[in-house]
Amino acid sequence: MSYLRPCALYKPLITFPSLRWMPCQSWGFLRWPGFDGFLRFLLVALLWSTFSEIRFIPSSSMYPTLLVGDRIIVEKASYFLRSPAINDIVTFQAPEQESGFGKDAVFIKRIVAKAGDLVQVHDGSLYVNGVAQNENFIAEKPSYTSYLTYVPKGHVYVLGDNRNNSYDSHNWGPLPVENIVGRYVMCCYRPSNH
Repeated sequence: MSYLRPCALYKPLITFPSLRWMPCQSWGFLRWPGFDGFLRFLLVALLWSTFSEIRFIPSSSMYPTLLVGDRIIVEKASYFLRSPAINDIVTFQAPEQESGFGKDAVFIKRIVAKAGDLVQVHDGSLYVNGVAQNENFIAEKPSYTSYLTYVPKGHVYVLGDNRNNSYDSHNWGPLPVENIVGRYVMCCYRPSNH
């Protein structure tokens, strides 16, 4: 027996000719979901936790794209189906050669070059394969110069959007693709004090 019954207006509304086409005439969708609804919710929650996660931005290395304190949604499934692409913003585990970071330390940066590319930063510009890149998303032009670096197979070159305040591939070299955790999808919360 259901304790949720349709309202008293149910019969007059259904008998009204223009409302007869409504697909929800049974009003069964208003009932408590029951066991099958609980299983559906459990399945969605399990898939969400398996293929996505919410992360906190602790530093300004991706400013102005991401601000300190932002909460972002990262999806972890697309790189099983395709390779990382240029301009993807990715989260990844710190490269092994870097000391001072735990095994679970996760960074977020933008991919600027992929395997087979030659990368160099000089004269305030990023050059990929000898071509200066038009980057309208960076905070300011880089004030450093980097050596010409070849990105080997199975690696990508990542830089933060705040080039002068980012610990990235210009410090430790190309990133192994296997270190990538997921791809940035969207910012789901931005603190109001920004």
